[in-house]
Amino acid sequence: MSAAVRFGVNYTPSQGWFHHWLDFDLDAVRADLDSIAALGLDHIRVFPLWPYFQPNRTLIRPRAVEQLVALADAAAGRGLDVNVDGLQGHLSSFDFLPAWTQTWHRRNLFTDPEVVEGEAEYLRTLAAALADRPNFIGMTIGNEVNQFAAGPHPDPDRITPEQAGAWLRRLLTACAEGAPGKLHLHASYDAAWYQDDQPFTPEHSARLGAVTAVHSWVFNGTAQRHGRTGVATEHHAAYLIELAKAWADDPHRPVWLQEVGAPAPLIPAEHAAAFTEATVANALDCPDVWGVTWWCSHDVSRDLADFPELEYSLGLLTNDRQTKPAGETLARIVKQGRPEAPAARTTALVVDTAPGRSVCAPGGPVFEAFARLTSDGVRPTTVLASRADDKEHLVARGISEVVTPGQAIA
Repeated sequence: MSAAVRFGVNYTPSQGWFHHWLDFDLDAVRADLDSIAALGLDHIRVFPLWPYFQPNRTLIRPRAVEQLVALADAAAGRGLDVNVDGLQGHLSSFDFLPAWTQTWHRRNLFTDPEVVEGEAEYLRTLAAALADRPNFIGMTIGNEVNQFAAGPHPDPDRITPEQAGAWLRRLLTACAEGAPGKLHLHASYDAAWYQDDQPFTPEHSARLGAVTAVHSWVFNGTAQRHGRTGVATEHHAAYLIELAKAWADDPHRPVWLQEVGAPAPLIPAEHAAAFTEATVANALDCPDVWGVTWWCSHDVSRDLADFPELEYSLGLLTNDRQTKPAGETLARIVKQGRPEAPAARTTALVVDTAPGRSVCAPGGPVFEAFARLTSDGVRPTTVLASRADDKEHLVARGISEVVTPGQAIA
């Protein structure tokens, strides 16, 4: 496997889902990690549930932190590195916010000074607890925390883009204070790229933190519009990787495909392996990919209620740790590895978000033009309209041709 690309999985415990922190069983965790390591993966992304770890603003439970460290050490024993998401936040349609931010204590998650300092101390504490572990990759501030800042969340904490940027900088600093020199980042769901009124912006994703994280889910209108085997569907992850590069100041800033999965029924179970194969192959055809981290390790148990139907079947492994076809496919890809880094993408599609970021969303002119170019055999990337005439920038990225969406679709 190429040392330049990491392959991992978002760890979903087979017993109790993320509620396993309430009844932490290290033996069960070890068995899960054995089944993950057997796939040949090299890292996991881990999700402490914020209310369980910090139930009061000034109480970060020492025992919970010890259990997180024990999980990381168990992973190390199986050759797995660990990235830790701090603010959970939001997972699989459920919100997990501590009581000191809600109802009678309702305060804005992003702007209230006491809340922000509580969050900073929490992230600093988790990072410091793992700082000396060689297999600790670093912290992700939280999982898709931008969903709390705008609709369609039913009760958002409204902020401006400037406030979002200040919040991200403060919490990234806290992570670095806890674990200097580690790879710390933040992660938004795709509204950051697609939604006009989302205060977490592409600039935030592409310019703050050590790498750019993208989360690719084709239930966002892509598979509905293009079908399960459509070019846009099988290249959605690659599209987000290349779209992210338009806003990056560093021409070779790494992009981490931190979440990607095969959601039923848009991707039927019998097609999950083929979708996995195509999605990963297309992502690996993008330069500067840090890694691919599949969602998720194990299926959610049917004993647990009220999840959206698709959440029960996203695992590479079943709830009893048996490898599914998609898991076998990813294991084979990892074993084969990527023989060499891909060539630069020399054709850049111009991105002009003056009308709004929705031009980049499924059905928008940028999105559909990227799909058309890909269908025609082109390997496109993207460039901001403001940089389309910047020769130095284009040369640094290996771009020799610039086309507009109208030219691509014509």
